[in-house]
Amino acid sequence: MVERTIAQKLQALLKLQAIDSKIDEIKKIRGDLPNEVQDLEDEIAGIQTRINNFLNDIKKLESDIEEKRQIRKDSEKLIAKYKEQQNNVRNNREFEALSKEIEAEELEIQLCEKRIREANEKIAKKRIDIEETTKKLNERKKDLENKRAELETIMAESEEEENRLLKEREKQVKNIEERLLYSYERLRKNSSNGLAVVTVKRDACSGCFNIVPPQRQAEIRENRKIIVCEHCGRILASVEEKENSTTAEKSTRRIGIKDNIFSITKE
Repeated sequence: MVERTIAQKLQALLKLQAIDSKIDEIKKIRGDLPNEVQDLEDEIAGIQTRINNFLNDIKKLESDIEEKRQIRKDSEKLIAKYKEQQNNVRNNREFEALSKEIEAEELEIQLCEKRIREANEKIAKKRIDIEETTKKLNERKKDLENKRAELETIMAESEEEENRLLKEREKQVKNIEERLLYSYERLRKNSSNGLAVVTVKRDACSGCFNIVPPQRQAEIRENRKIIVCEHCGRILASVEEKENSTTAEKSTRRIGIKDNIFSITKE
């Protein structure tokens, strides 16, 4: 592969920057919509998880209620059994022992009924939570639907242009050596406006607007090596020449003469 000159490398970087800037502009038009859609999707997933947790809690509570009901039923059977045995006791000590067993089972029944009431109260509260959370879920789903429709409309308008630019970018990247491309991508990532390659305009870096010394500008014009801005680190590809002051002055004089002639003619 033929080694490219510095001028060719800089020209390739400038073309890539131009393509990337156009892609950035398309993304800018979309604004925060993609992030808003993603945030809503994440929030909806979180809300759905919360609802599922409520439902699982209810299932566990219902299972606990069934367990307590079975214990209560067993205790009722034991009480009936102990009462029947009391009819056949031979002395007071046996009768009192059975009475204590009956009392213990009655306490167990009371405890089970208390636990059942508490579980039912928790279930009722969780059902209210589910109702409120489901309402919130439906609202967020509606928001997501609107945001997606808005994003799809914007994407439909710019998708063809973006795909074309991405293909151009893919071709242009092949014209840039790997080391230089890596530096370019790193600069773009660290830049707030996505500019990695800029020019010198009116003696200043067009990326950070700091003054570029005359000697530095001379080096950029020579195209002997790649020069970066001393302040922001962006690649300085070229120097945009200022309008010649003499030429500008002559143009102004010509306009003045024409104005005078027009004025004289009018008189």
